[in-house]
Amino acid sequence: MIPPKPRPRADKVSLLQYLRLFRADLLSAQPARLYRGWMAEFRTPFFRSYMCNDPALVTRVLIERPDDFPKSNRIREGLNPLLGNSVFVTNGAVWKRQRRIIDPAFEGGRLRDTFPAMVAAGQAAVARMPLGEVEVEQEMSHAAADVIFRTLFSIPIEHEVAAAVFAEFRSYQRTQPLLNLAAFLPLPKWVPRFHRRDTKRSAAVIRGLITRLTEGRAAEIAAGTAPDDLATKIMTTADPLTGERFETAEMVDQVAIFFLAGHETSASALSWALLMLAMDAETQEKVAAEAQGLGDQPEFSALSKLRFTRDVFREVLRLYPPVPMMVRENACPEEMRGRKVAPGAQIVLSPWHLHRHERIWDRPDEFDPSRWQTEENRVCARDAYMPFSAGPRVCTGAGFAMVEGTLLLALLARAFRFEVAGALPVPVAHLTVRAKDGIWLRITRR
Repeated sequence: MIPPKPRPRADKVSLLQYLRLFRADLLSAQPARLYRGWMAEFRTPFFRSYMCNDPALVTRVLIERPDDFPKSNRIREGLNPLLGNSVFVTNGAVWKRQRRIIDPAFEGGRLRDTFPAMVAAGQAAVARMPLGEVEVEQEMSHAAADVIFRTLFSIPIEHEVAAAVFAEFRSYQRTQPLLNLAAFLPLPKWVPRFHRRDTKRSAAVIRGLITRLTEGRAAEIAAGTAPDDLATKIMTTADPLTGERFETAEMVDQVAIFFLAGHETSASALSWALLMLAMDAETQEKVAAEAQGLGDQPEFSALSKLRFTRDVFREVLRLYPPVPMMVRENACPEEMRGRKVAPGAQIVLSPWHLHRHERIWDRPDEFDPSRWQTEENRVCARDAYMPFSAGPRVCTGAGFAMVEGTLLLALLARAFRFEVAGALPVPVAHLTVRAKDGIWLRITRR
């Protein structure tokens, strides 16, 4: 089965055309040759950009020498109003300190502790799912946001503040371009960034609501009445090197990225996963049959019974990685595949192209969950599979996301049948890989 893929642009376009295409959609703005090339150079009047698909270069940037390739501030420019100084955008000592405090909350044992909240969110999603022709991206956004609030703050999405954050975030998405002017022009810090008024307003509202939740949790911790969830764990964890904990303002930054990354990426992956089930009836029935073993109140150990469902979710993340591109900046002079790369260049690592690379994967554009059981595929996965990045900056919630995605997919497939309604959706990349006009499926109860 060949799932939908965006049509690449013409091989040669003007810089102005490219910038227009890039702002509209990262994926269709790229030429087809990037699915075969090991490296490509893009030149603008202000900076050089290099896309690296060579696994050896990806390893150098993400795993071997990550300190020499910090996150690019150009991508940070557009997200500043919401994310502030969160772990998603920081570098160096600040980032390392933040990860030392955050990472313990997402260790293996903690996943087991958060599992009942994930189950409750999944059951709520099943109960809430409408029948008939349904736009499932909106439904999966709702479900993924519910998971975040239940696991982070022990409140369901129906909670007044949680519901307000979710509603405001939908407004933020409609006004937030992936890149603003400062991503392309080398503007000094004192020059205004010209964020849209609605973008700044929505970001301020979201951060205000998150501040209420965070201050409330700090009071509960002080009173000894706080629930043992992710927010409590993070807010009570001291940096092992300095003994410092997150202040309220710092915690607001982190919660903003947990919500953005944790709910937006999961919603993307789950939406495409439901489309894959709708397009492949045999796979859908296998997932539904496997999910029967979960029981009425699934326990963490039941995940071991969902091996095929986990492979389905892995394959969805290969074809539709929620974050399609990552940008680093080289701090030192480099040589890459015989080219001199001056400091300050933008180093683009593209899970989207790497996961579909014609010289790495067999049948790269096909949806085939069984590929995850072959030795050949395990080699490909080691060299060219990074839906959660890799190295020290690998997503701290990667294990969390795999459990969440596998569980919710199983619960939904057990309860419903999915069929494609109308034309197949066209993938586009904004904050994450989404469908241009939504993903419409016909849903019936089993």
